[in-house]
Formats: sequence, structure tokens, C-alpha cells
Amino acid sequence: MRAHPMAGDSSIAVILLLTDLLLYVAAAETPEVPSMPPWYVAVPLDIAMVAPLVFRRKATLWSAYLVLLIGIPHGALELGAASAFAVMISIYSVLVYVGRKQGLLYLLATLVTSGLQLWADPPEDVWVLAIIGIFSSALCWTLGEFAGARRAYHEEVEARLHLLETERDQATRIAVGEERGRIARELHDVVAHAVSVMVVQADGASYAVDGNPEMAKRALQTISETGRGALAELRRLLDVLRSDGDDEPRVPQPDASALTDLADRIRQAGVPVTLAIGSDALAGLPAGVSLGVYRIVQESLTNTLKHAGQGAQAEVLVRREAEMIDVRITDDGAGRAKQLVPAATKTGSHGAPSGPRRLTVPGGNGLIGMKERANVFGGTLEVGPAPGGGWQVHARLPVRLAT
Repeated sequence: MRAHPMAGDSSIAVILLLTDLLLYVAAAETPEVPSMPPWYVAVPLDIAMVAPLVFRRKATLWSAYLVLLIGIPHGALELGAASAFAVMISIYSVLVYVGRKQGLLYLLATLVTSGLQLWADPPEDVWVLAIIGIFSSALCWTLGEFAGARRAYHEEVEARLHLLETERDQATRIAVGEERGRIARELHDVVAHAVSVMVVQADGASYAVDGNPEMAKRALQTISETGRGALAELRRLLDVLRSDGDDEPRVPQPDASALTDLADRIRQAGVPVTLAIGSDALAGLPAGVSLGVYRIVQESLTNTLKHAGQGAQAEVLVRREAEMIDVRITDDGAGRAKQLVPAATKTGSHGAPSGPRRLTVPGGNGLIGMKERANVFGGTLEVGPAPGGGWQVHARLPVRLAT
């Protein structure tokens, strides 16, 4: 019935039609029964009586009221029980497929029509027929209420499932976007750091190749090691993008414990770096915070290498203060600092200023990436000129992430 509704409804109509035809034949052959209408009147009327049931789901109201209208002559001629059953099926159908309001109107129309028919031509057992009709209508109404409730419940479940699927797809797209942003930041950090070191070393090697071949050789070795390391990290990130499974080996991300190696590479590139890490400052850091500390220091030293100028020195200070890890990177470079832009003044109630103006730095992808790394863990990042000259980056990240 659910897979092929019209076929099921057609079967019901055919069964009712055959029942009425059998009753007509039996009555015609029984001498005690009064004369029946001729077959060319009874058969078309029986067919017209059950035909609207075929369309009771697609055109419910039209089908129901046709059944009610054709049932008047069908019942008056006493051609069988098809009119009574068709009306009960229509009461059920209107309640389930149209609604309670239309169902109540149709039920009232049915009771009025039946009452008028009984009043116009009352049989001997009129009260018995009236009671049977009322109870039959009540039974059909009860079944319709039950089926309508189940139908509404299933429609609500399907709507919620569709909503959940839509939310899941949106969450997937958001997660993909976030992952792409994370990978883009990783690629920027790897490429910017490695290329900056290689360019500086290549420039140094070109100047020293004639006068100091040993220094040029060391610069070329540094370029080779930096390039190989960058290629390894790029290959790892691209493998993550291409891989669908977890069978391939994974290389761990760098963390704050690799700051010493990072400082050594920057020293080899030509920038003296002083690294000071407080006792137990890196102990028990979450993996994400540890990676964030490493990437912030890496990006800051890379900027020093690119923009601070010849003879610049850098200092990295990492210490723990209560539940925060404090990272400060400063340099005394002679490179041109980015122009500072005053941010909009915060206003409080009645438009009164609630805080002093801050200076913000319009930066590229590197500064944006550092800012995002700090924000994602609930930390802060300040970038700008150092009080005594040069440039500074000051980041504060929580030691324990909020749950």
C-alpha cells in the first residue's frame, strides 16, 4: 500500500465493486427481494461509487465529496454496502491526508446526509442502523487520528534527519575550511622561514666565494640542510592532504622543545640569537600551545632575518607566569618598521571614551597567522616597535586549555 498507493486503493475499489455485484446478482435471483433496478443502472452506479477511492490520496477532498454525493442514489436504490464502506474510508482519508478541521466538516456532512436519508425513507430498524453508523464513524475517526499522528511523527523525524544532515554537511565544510587555513599557516611558516634563511645564506656565499671559500662552503651547507628540512615538512603536509587513510607514517610536528635547534639555524643564517627559557617553562604544555610557541618564535625570527638589516641581534625570552606562558622576541635591527595605524577609540555609555587608543600593525600573512595562533588558544599577541628601538613580539598563551 505504501510502495504503490494507487494500486492498493484500486484493489480496495475492485473488492467493494465485486462485493456489490455479487450482492446484486444474489438479490436478483431471490424471489423474496423486491425488484432491483436493471443492470445497466446498477453496474455503472456501482463503478461510479468506488472509482473515487482510487484517487483518495492524490485528490482527497474531491474523492471524498464525490463518494458522499454518489452514495445518495446508491444507498437509496439499496445496491449494496459499497456506499457505507466508501464513506468510512473517506472519513479516514480526509482526517489523515488533509487535516482535522476538514475531517470534522466532512464527518458532519456525512452525518447530516445519512440522517436525511433515514428520515426520508426510515426502515424498520432505523435506530439500529443509526447506532451502527455513529459507531462506524467514530471508529474511522479514531483510526484516522492514530494514523495521522504517526504520519506527522514520521514527517517530523524525516525533517529533523534532513536538518541534521544539513548541519553535518555545514560542519564538515567549516572543518575543511579551518583545516585548510591551518595547513596554509603551516605552509607559510615553513616556506617563509626556509626561503629567508636560504636567501641570506646564498647572498653571503656569493660575497665570500672568492675571499673566504670555507665560509661560502658552510653557507652552502646551511642552504642544503635548510632546503632538505623544508622539503621534508612540505612533503609531510602534502601527504596529509593526499592521504585518505592512516597507514602512512607520520612525522611529529615541531614543538617548543625545538626552539634551541631553531635558534641555531638562525645563528647559522647570520643573526645572533640569545635564547633564554625559564626553568620548567615548557613542562606539561599542551601540544597545540607548544606548537604555537614554536611557530610564533619561528615567524618572529624569520621577520628579523628578512627585515632587521645587517648586524641585527635577536633575543628570545620564554618564561611561565602562573597559568600563562610568556613569549617575548625582540631585535635591535635597523630595518624599517611598519607604519603604525591608530585603532578606533573604544566608547562606553553615552559615547564617552572608555579606553586609550591602541596602535595596531597592518601586517602580512605572518602577523595574521601569529595572531590567529594566539587567539585560538585564548591568548594575546602584541606586535610593534620596541621601546629602545628595533622590533618586538609579545605573546601570552594559557598553559591549560579551557574545557
